Amino acid sequence: MVTIKDIAKKAGVSITTVSRALNGYDDVNETTRRKVTELAQQMGYSPNMAARSLIMKKTKTLGLLLSGITRNSAKDNIAFEVLCGMNDRAGELNYDLVLFSTTPQKQKVKSYKALCHERGVDGVIIMGIRLDDPYLNEIITSDIACVLIDIPLKGPQVGFATSDNVGGAYRATRHLLENGHRNIGFINGHSQAHVSIQRLDGFKQALAEAGLSLDDSLLLDGSFSEEGGKEAAYQLLSKRPDVTAIFCASDLMALGAMQAVRGLGLRIPEDISIIGFDNINVTEYSTPALTTVHQNKYELGYHSAQMLIDLLEGRNVQTQLTLPTELVRRGSVADIRK
Repeated sequence: MVTIKDIAKKAGVSITTVSRALNGYDDVNETTRRKVTELAQQMGYSPNMAARSLIMKKTKTLGLLLSGITRNSAKDNIAFEVLCGMNDRAGELNYDLVLFSTTPQKQKVKSYKALCHERGVDGVIIMGIRLDDPYLNEIITSDIACVLIDIPLKGPQVGFATSDNVGGAYRATRHLLENGHRNIGFINGHSQAHVSIQRLDGFKQALAEAGLSLDDSLLLDGSFSEEGGKEAAYQLLSKRPDVTAIFCASDLMALGAMQAVRGLGLRIPEDISIIGFDNINVTEYSTPALTTVHQNKYELGYHSAQMLIDLLEGRNVQTQLTLPTELVRRGSVADIRK
């Protein structure tokens, strides 16, 4: 096995210079760095990651901690796209990526810090946890760098990244209002999701701007699931047959709502218009194709990884990021002004 001692001898420099050149230190001049790097490649050098982590007390590994991932959400590609964005940016910056998950049962027997140390990660991106999750208090006080997706917490080693949920929901509701809809149902996720709070705020803002008051009988929760959206739509349309449109705070719930509409013998969009949120892949191929709010899941993961690495490497970093959303008009909304 080729060692840095072999490279140093070949390059005519010290072992320390080779080590610092290969680890990206800026006190090595560019000519020497290039020479050392090229020799390392030619000689087939592969760093001993375990030894390096012991010396540097860093593993160069990021973790993606997911909560609430089940087989029932297989149609939802959000976590996968976030993971792809993370993986690409981590790879570009020579970090490895570890995926692990948690449940309320696991959290009772293992602390957040213990879980991170067990997995050997320098820092963590967390996605899918609830506002009442017991790990949140640990995260704020922990010395482990962390970036939360869709949870706006602040701390010395904590950042968060999200999409413009308020603006996205506002634009979706405005689209329905501009097409003549006034009795609009809203199927939200659940009260312990920050995105639910934000998307409801956007819905309320659009109604208020149109001079409409919020009718609580038009609000239901669907738990961000297809089955939950289906059940909520059945309840909504059964008690409020005057509803002409439904805005769902996720595409999975919108797909469930579409099933309920058809189950009641109604047509989309002729009888009921539906809008979702997220722009997951399957919405483009539903019948009709679903009008939805696009959030860039890949960029969310990409920038979250960059933010976490900036925290780990001590750079002065903006620890709050909100990415823009965009309304994608397809075929599930009818103009009823005629």
